Parts: sequence; C-alpha cells; structure tokens
Amino acid sequence: MFPKVPDQHKVDRPLIPNGLGVLFVLTTTVYLFSIYFSNKVFSLGLDTSVNGVSAALTLAVCILFGGFMGLLDDFMDLKWRYKAFMPLIAALPLMYYAFENPALRTSISIPLIGTIQFGDAYIFLIIPIIVMIVTNTVNQLGGLNGLETVCPAIVILGLMAFSSSYILMMGPLFFWLILAYFNVRGKIFVGNAGSFAIGITIASFAVISDLKVNLLISILPFIFNSSIILLAVFLTRKRARVKFDGTKLSSDARKSLVTIICYHHPLTERRIVQIISAIVAIFTLLGAIVQFL
Repeated sequence: MFPKVPDQHKVDRPLIPNGLGVLFVLTTTVYLFSIYFSNKVFSLGLDTSVNGVSAALTLAVCILFGGFMGLLDDFMDLKWRYKAFMPLIAALPLMYYAFENPALRTSISIPLIGTIQFGDAYIFLIIPIIVMIVTNTVNQLGGLNGLETVCPAIVILGLMAFSSSYILMMGPLFFWLILAYFNVRGKIFVGNAGSFAIGITIASFAVISDLKVNLLISILPFIFNSSIILLAVFLTRKRARVKFDGTKLSSDARKSLVTIICYHHPLTERRIVQIISAIVAIFTLLGAIVQFL
C-alpha cells in the first residue's frame, strides 16, 4: 500500500514502508472533529470556541495542510526553496483564529529582556514566521530511525504540561507515539507527510495555547541543527552525510547535529537518537521551567 524506500543505515538496506505519517493526519483529524462535535452536542468543555472559531477545527485544518504539503514533497521531491515557504499557507487558519480571539496575547515575554508587544504584527507576521520556522526545522531533524518521531513527541509533552487545552493533543500524541514505536524499531518511516504534519501541530498548538516562549526554548536544538545544515550548504554546497560501517555511524565533517555527535566518533544509530532526544528533553524541560517562573 505504501511506497518502500531503503533503510540506509541497516545491513543490506532493507525496504521499509514510507509515508505512514498520513495515518497520523487522518486519525488526528478524526479525533479533533470528534472533539468539536461532541463539545457542540454535549457541551463538555473540551473545545475552545471564540466568535464561532473552534480551536479543535483550527488545529485540524492546520494539520491537514501540513499533511498535504508533506505528501506533495514525498511524491514530487520539492526543492528546499519551495518547502521553506509552503508552511505559510498552513498558517492562515491559525492567523484567523488569533484574529478572532481577543484573549490571545500579541506579546512575547522573554527572560532578561522583558515583554515585547507586537500588536497586529503578531497575527500577520509573527505567527507565519513561527509556523514556517518550526515546521521546517522539525522536518530537517531526521534521517535516523526514531529521530523524527521521538523528538517532536518530547516537545509536545512539554507544551501539554502547561496548556489548558491539553485534551486537544491527547489523541494526536497517542497516535504519534504508536508511529514512533514502529519507527524506532525500524519498521516504518513517517515521511515528509508525518514530519510536516507534526511540525505544524507543534507550532499551532503552541500558538493556540499561548506558549510561545516555551516553544522557542524547546525547539532550540531543532533551530541549531537547521542553522548548521543551511550554513554548510551555503558555504560548501554539500549536505551533511554519515558513513555506515555495518554497525555504527560516523562522520568526517560537522554539518548537522547528527554529524557533530558522531564526528570521528562512531556510534550506533540508536545511541545517536538517544543523545539527541536527551538534548531535546533538556531544552524542553528548560522551556517548562521558564514558563512556570
């Protein structure tokens, strides 16, 4: 049913089903629509609706946009200059939600700096930038079994801990963890459909929950990884690559977070994923502490 691609970091490069992130998009959309309708019928207080604009439906539409863009990339192999700006389309429903929600803060409080008030620029400029940066940086931190699924799950858990709308992410996180389990075991790849969708999920949920500083700190490892990758591409015209000796991965250049960790220091794929996941967990915890303070 799903196209298969070789697992580059396994002996004999076995073919693995790719693009199963589309299942996350479908199940999450069903879950969020169910939240919306059950709240309408039974008034359970599970959804937040402001001026007729539902948080659950807004999140669902954003995820659908992300999944569609990921599928497009999976089948057409889009160039980075196109992928970089495509998430701006997915920011539109989020911008509308923020526009109709007067309770949503249009400022960002940064420790040691203070509060920066953006006004309407937050809706029309900052939200699209948040969606674009988070989606692309999450998409770029991948390539190893478990890396593109475990790390986003950690960030989502950190956001849920401080969100009154955590119920919106219960279903998506559950479905994503199922995919993560099989991804870590090397049984499936979520593909760009999954990485784009989960990136937009993180960005949208953070904006809806008004957890911008928490988000910013949590994704610093993702931003660092993307910055190193882009800098290497612009300066050397070469992408980050790792060597596989049949057991461990290593690199002779530092052009991504993965290659920095295994630079002249061979490590197993699982060990590298564990190290990066721990780094993401530390920054997510730091973001939670700052949010709490």
